[in-house]
Parts: sequence; structure tokens; C-alpha cells
Amino acid sequence: MFRIDSVSKSYADEPALDGVSLTIAPGETTVLIGPSGSGKSTLFGLLTGLLKPDAGIVYFCERDISRGSLRELRQRIGYVIQDGGLFPHLTGRANVSLMATCLRWPKSNIESRIDELLELTRLSAQVLDRYPAEMSGGQRQRVALVRALMLEADVLLLDEPLGALDPIVRAELQQELAKIFRRLRKTVVLITHDLGEAAFFADRIVLLRHGRVVQTGSIDDLLGSPADDFVRQFVHAQQMTGVRS
Repeated sequence: MFRIDSVSKSYADEPALDGVSLTIAPGETTVLIGPSGSGKSTLFGLLTGLLKPDAGIVYFCERDISRGSLRELRQRIGYVIQDGGLFPHLTGRANVSLMATCLRWPKSNIESRIDELLELTRLSAQVLDRYPAEMSGGQRQRVALVRALMLEADVLLLDEPLGALDPIVRAELQQELAKIFRRLRKTVVLITHDLGEAAFFADRIVLLRHGRVVQTGSIDDLLGSPADDFVRQFVHAQQMTGVRS
């Protein structure tokens, strides 16, 4: 689905990604994890087409993203950023229907698609009549997910989608998201800083550090066969944080 070929990206001469090569397989959930400054968000921006690499190529379905139509790409990729990223001046319904309206979908098609997604995400229709500031954190995330799914995107990209939620709501939405991923069988790329969350969702985990891929594999690979001392330290630190919390 995605193929990242020797990609580098810098800001003010500071490398954010340094020669990263990675393949993201269709139909799998790939989780990007790593400490702050590891390059997760930069890689996310490159996958969405919001950023362009300084060197290397990002392919989507074997097409160079930088040479393709961003409008076409956006219709095939749904993404959810931290805290949902909803437009605050629009109701939930206006947020989720915005792209379909711009593409001149018939109103009946928009409404039937919204009804499908409300059932899928277990979201009350009444929530869509509210503005984002009137929603709870969990409601905003569900509305953002409905918006990401509205155009029946091939790929879902989620950047810390549950990071700002309290533990009870977060645990509930983890369960719901996992069910949705299994039911839809879409390609999912998810960023998190939490190894436990990565283990819960991932078919494959990609651990980054200083803009480079340190190790890829399952949670068992990271736990049982760490690639180097950094992987051991990262896993240990995550385990200790989990014990303290």
C-alpha cells in the first residue's frame, strides 16, 4: 500500500527523518512508536501528502505521492489527528459531511453513509448536532473517525487518536477501534507513544529513534529479540511507566 524509499526530511538543517525505508502492507495495522523527536509525526505528514521529502520517494499504490493528485490521494486516505482536529465552527454533521458535500454527493447518499457510520462507531445521531466544544473527548474522536471513514477511504492514518482521553474512555475506544479495524479490514497506520497500545492494535510495530527505524516486528519481537540496547531501554521504560500508573 505504502512504500517509503530512502526518505529524508530536515527542518532548519536538523534531520527529522534520515534515510528511512519502510513498506506498509495492505490490510494490516502498522503502529509507529518512539520517543519525542523520533520522526513519527514527520512520517505521518509524508504519508498524508501534507509534507514532501527532501530526498527519497513515498509511494502509495506504487505511485509517487509527490507526482500524483493530492485531491485524489485525500479521497483515498482518511486521517484522524490528535484531539480529532474537527473544525470548531462547524457542527459534527457539517464536519463529517464536508468532503462529500464538496464532491457533490447527493444528500440522500450522504445521510445514508452517515447512518452506516454512526452504527459502526456506536455514536448517537444527536451528537452530530453539537459543535466540537460541546462534545466530550470521546465523542470528538468518534466524530473524527466518522469523518475519516466518510469517503470509504482505502487507508486510515491516526496520529495519537486516544492520547488526550482519560483512561476509562481510552480503554473503551481502544476496544471499539480494534473491532472497527477488524470489521473493515482496511490498511491502518497509527501513531502512539504507548507500547501497550501499540501491542494492542499492531500487526507490526515500527520503532523509530532520531529519524531512523530501529526495529520492526511484533511486540514479541521487541520483547524477546530487541535489536539493540535502545530497544531494551525503551521497552523497560514503558514497562516501568505502566507499573507506576
